[in-house]
Amino acid sequence: MKIRRLEPHLVNQIAAGEVVERPASVVKELVENALDAGAIQVTVQLRDGGRSLIGVTDNGSGMGREDLELAIERHATSKLPNSDLFNIQTLGFRGEALPSIGSVSRLHITSCLQGASEAWCLKVEGGDKKAPIPASHPQGTHIEVKDLFYATPARLKFLKTPQTELSHAVELLNRLAMSHPSVAFKLLADQRVVFDYKPCASLKERLAQVMGQEFADNALTLEMSRGDIHLKGFISLPTMSRANGAHQYLFVKGRPVKDKLLQGAIRAAYQDFLASDRYPLLALFLDLPSEDVDVNVHPAKTEVRFRDSGLIRGTLVSALKQTLAGASHKTATTVSQQAVYAFRPESTTYRQPSLSSGYLPQVPRPSYTSLQEAPAPLLDEAPLETPPLGFAKAQLHETYIVAQTEQGMILVDQHAAHERLVYEKLKAEKGHVRRQPLLIPEVIELTEEEIVSLKEVQEELESFGLIMEPFGEKAFLVREIPALLGEINIKGLLTDLADELKELGGALSLKERLAEVLSTCACHNSVRAGRRLSVEEMNALLRQMEQTTHSGQCNHGRPTYVELSRADMEKLFGRR
Repeated sequence: MKIRRLEPHLVNQIAAGEVVERPASVVKELVENALDAGAIQVTVQLRDGGRSLIGVTDNGSGMGREDLELAIERHATSKLPNSDLFNIQTLGFRGEALPSIGSVSRLHITSCLQGASEAWCLKVEGGDKKAPIPASHPQGTHIEVKDLFYATPARLKFLKTPQTELSHAVELLNRLAMSHPSVAFKLLADQRVVFDYKPCASLKERLAQVMGQEFADNALTLEMSRGDIHLKGFISLPTMSRANGAHQYLFVKGRPVKDKLLQGAIRAAYQDFLASDRYPLLALFLDLPSEDVDVNVHPAKTEVRFRDSGLIRGTLVSALKQTLAGASHKTATTVSQQAVYAFRPESTTYRQPSLSSGYLPQVPRPSYTSLQEAPAPLLDEAPLETPPLGFAKAQLHETYIVAQTEQGMILVDQHAAHERLVYEKLKAEKGHVRRQPLLIPEVIELTEEEIVSLKEVQEELESFGLIMEPFGEKAFLVREIPALLGEINIKGLLTDLADELKELGGALSLKERLAEVLSTCACHNSVRAGRRLSVEEMNALLRQMEQTTHSGQCNHGRPTYVELSRADMEKLFGRR
């Protein structure tokens, strides 16, 4: 015969190749089992990144002798009471983890069933199972996995350095800790405490433990329900972002997942606020009926499949955009903290001048050769009711507006702020943009590549008020432009648009590319740095910012203003 049945230990090793990729995979399976057993305290111990030892101790319901023996058999599980693969209410269920782990390591399990008078210990070494023996152990389970992959030496060479393997375990445990804020988690690596998360009364408190207090201080609460779909969590303001998506935590029915559909929805929702190489920080929890999601599509259970992926994506994008819209002109506190740090002198030691010497340092008075070079005039005292962004007091370097608020001051980047205002207005007017016909249509010569890029979105450009048509092989004839843009360099606008479309064409969808088009148009119209503004113009800009959604950041996620409270200023001058 050419076909033969494989030996059980070889079958387990094959299964281990699917389930046990690295030490973090083992940690995931064991900790999920602990959580499914109702544990409220989980301790993980690693040595050499998990290569030498992985220990997981929990205070869950535990196992008796019979359950202990069945736990190391293939396809044996307590997590499918109704044998329904589409109604899974637990984190683990495959029934392959323990036998797979035991086939490639030295596995020791000690467990005491809730209410039992004695514990039992069972050992599996390289697939060789020993008989259970009595042991001493409190309620719960302690599992040790020693010498991972010793039975399959070829797998060892694929492990990374202990520090790298530890980092994977930390990321995995952080995700599980987020989805179970009421459970205490402790991780020790080579006898060193990596983290010790105490039980939390709220999700936000746990997120502060894992993602840092800075995130918690700048997080927007997200909550939306659409039929049986429920979404909740916290997302960062656009001005708080990172260079990669490592701090984006997604959960479906309590399971940590890495889903391309959900990640794409996040990108689409933030496209108006962040550059393509910046990523927001967030933790989102999606709950929906079991029959509408399949969690059994990946051996490691990190991917899911939705019955109606379009509905899920639309719900997520809508929830994110509504939450961001509620932030109004708010910007992250980290911006102010960075500003305070930047203002600090290299030496914080202040030496009081000696009065006994009769010498006091002289402060030179500013002198101006003409009134035109002086700063913008100061305003009279502000009225009792000060608006959120205060009243303009001066313009610095013809670029920054200084305003006094109720509790401090703000510094506004006039170009970035106006760019956001124009962008939002262009979005709102799409399809109804007031157009400005050119007295003499302008012929703009472009390269062949630029012509091709612009032709792809010509119809959409018309909806924004930019009316043009091909003129020969290498030129466009521009007849009308959006009235909002005023007097602009039309050739500069078209070449910039073509450059943006060419650079991002392969990475973004058409809708996302058109967002870049609007951003480029807005940039060409906005008040440039170097333009002197009157006090009335500065105050008008501040009032528009207060009334415009998302005005706290420019179109690329950078802050449009920095706020310093009185407390911040007092710190700068050593008053507190």
